Amino acid sequence: MQPIVLNLTHRTFIEIIFENRENAIQSYHLSGYSFFAVAIEAGTWTPEKRKNYNLLDTVSRHTIQVFPNLRAVILLTFDNCGMWNIRSEIWDRHYLRQQLYVSVLSPEHSLRDEYNIPDNSLLCGIVESMPKPPPYSI
Repeated sequence: MQPIVLNLTHRTFIEIIFENRENAIQSYHLSGYSFFAVAIEAGTWTPEKRKNYNLLDTVSRHTIQVFPNLRAVILLTFDNCGMWNIRSEIWDRHYLRQQLYVSVLSPEHSLRDEYNIPDNSLLCGIVESMPKPPPYSI
C-alpha cells in the first residue's frame, strides 16, 4: 500500500470536511500545524453549507473531534513548506489508511520559504541513493 500524498503549492488555502458515519467519536490530528474549525453539523455537505461557517471567532486547533453522524469542517493555509501528516487519532485506523500526507512546496525555491536540507542529513529508503536537491538562495 502506497501512502496518500497531496501535493500543494506554498500558501494554498484549503477546506477539509471530515464526515463520521460511525457510532463512535473520531478524532483527526494535523501534525505540526494548526487549523481553524469552522463548522460541526449534521446532514450532507453542500457548498450552500458554507454560509453556516463560523468565520468570526473560531479557535486555532491541531486536533478535531467528529461526533457520530456529524461532519466537521476545517480551514487552513499551508504557509510552511515541508511534509505534513493528517491522521486519525485512533491507532487502528492508521492501518485502514485514515491518514494522508501533504507535501507543500514553494515555486520560488527561496530561503525565505524553506531552508536547505542540512549537509549532515541521513537519508534512507528510496531517497538514500538520490542526489540532494540543489541549495536554495535568497
